[in-house]
Amino acid sequence: MPYAITQTCCTDASCVAACPVNCIHPTPDEPDFGTTDMLYVDPRTCIDCGACADACPVDAVHPADALTGALAEYAAINADFYADRPSSRATEPPVFHAWGPPDFDRVIPAGFPALDVAVVGTGPAGMYAVQDLLLHTNARVTLIDRLREPGGLVRFGVAPDHPSTKRIGEAFARHHGHHRLRMRLGVQVGHDTTVEQLAAAHDAVIYAVGASEARALGVPGEELPGSLAATTVVGWYNGHPEVAPSAVDLSAERVVVVGTGNVALDVARILSADPADLAGSAIAGPALDALRGSAVREVVLLGRRGPQDAAYTRPELLALARRNGVELVVDDGDPRTGRAIDAAAAGEHAALLQGVRREAVDWSAPPPDRPRRLVLRFHSAPVAVAGPDRVSGLRVTGPGGEVEIPAGLVVRAVGHRGTPLPGLPFDDATGTVPNAGGRVAGMPGSYVVGWIKRGSTGGIGANRACAAETVGALLDDAVAGRLPARRRRRIPLPLLGRGRKGASVSR
Repeated sequence: MPYAITQTCCTDASCVAACPVNCIHPTPDEPDFGTTDMLYVDPRTCIDCGACADACPVDAVHPADALTGALAEYAAINADFYADRPSSRATEPPVFHAWGPPDFDRVIPAGFPALDVAVVGTGPAGMYAVQDLLLHTNARVTLIDRLREPGGLVRFGVAPDHPSTKRIGEAFARHHGHHRLRMRLGVQVGHDTTVEQLAAAHDAVIYAVGASEARALGVPGEELPGSLAATTVVGWYNGHPEVAPSAVDLSAERVVVVGTGNVALDVARILSADPADLAGSAIAGPALDALRGSAVREVVLLGRRGPQDAAYTRPELLALARRNGVELVVDDGDPRTGRAIDAAAAGEHAALLQGVRREAVDWSAPPPDRPRRLVLRFHSAPVAVAGPDRVSGLRVTGPGGEVEIPAGLVVRAVGHRGTPLPGLPFDDATGTVPNAGGRVAGMPGSYVVGWIKRGSTGGIGANRACAAETVGALLDDAVAGRLPARRRRRIPLPLLGRGRKGASVSR
């Protein structure tokens, strides 16, 4: 019986390298890698060896005949991907991969001196870079994070009811105790130390500082109490130390989430969940207590464009639609929505909504008492957040003109952007550090990886190839003699711990 990849796929392609018969696609050297919602096992080629399941860092791969409940349909989802593709067994011999992990050992000549490299950021982008440095080179790594708990996006960005996705953090954490790595937690670049000081103390510095700023809607009233960024809500239910336990007020019956990406779906799912279903998860205690007393009965997911343009992935929408006790509804008030769903070809995002109940929602009526409801409304652009003193609703362009959706909480989940780091160049238009293949423009020895490098695109697994490119550029520069001359040995411990109460140091 073949294996199948399921909902929690992180697309980092660890399974591709492990497969002995090349039955998992798309691979990193194929043009659609990074554009599909997940990776897929070809059931015609799979030899049931289980190597992919052993390699998967997020427990997403299982025998197809063992899939039950909400995961049962993933056997067909994997098979459907290959419906119009030739069998890989017919074109590739076993134990052959055109792609594999970067062979950094070939880049570095024998006897090349060990590099001192600082990596700023302990999220997935930074940790993939650390992993490459520790496993493929003899570099000494100083790992720095402004928070006193490592993990970044995995710890504070992944929804608490996705434990398998969070499990990749365990794979990263095994490097924290490596004998060539030192941890510096609670250290903020630009406050406790500077870009210049880090550059002076290391042969190279890799910045993996992410994109922490939420994009604004740019409408009047956005600053009112009750109007929140999704980053605040995500931080709240994940126990982020910089988000107050009281940051999210759940006293209103209706919440509007602007956006149709996976983060928007996460927020909607958590705010509408039965607290009993979250009790055994990684949710923060204060957030769970607030959900137990929540008045929320309806969450509206608002999309500016049609269902065919929605940004969510198929696995996340399927998980949302399969929950018990929560009804999923498509607002059919705009005829374009229904036409897109009915005309959608198999595999398109709009097609995922075929079979979901549709109705023209009357926004002047209160939300239904039972069951809790999630409403997807498309072709609606926010015009203004309503309310004199705090949020009372969201005005949007709808069929026939403007309509106000009464709501006590508005959450914007329309993307993220990077913020400037003192000492590094910054492109305000893209929210990134200008770079070429990870090399920071005009700053030899400085590199970027992850969202601060490429913008807020791609999930956890996309950072693996991104980090390989950046680390490869760093090593190329080292061997070619393009790194700045080392000006001192290693950064003194008092410097990295200065000014931050509770900063922690390892070794």
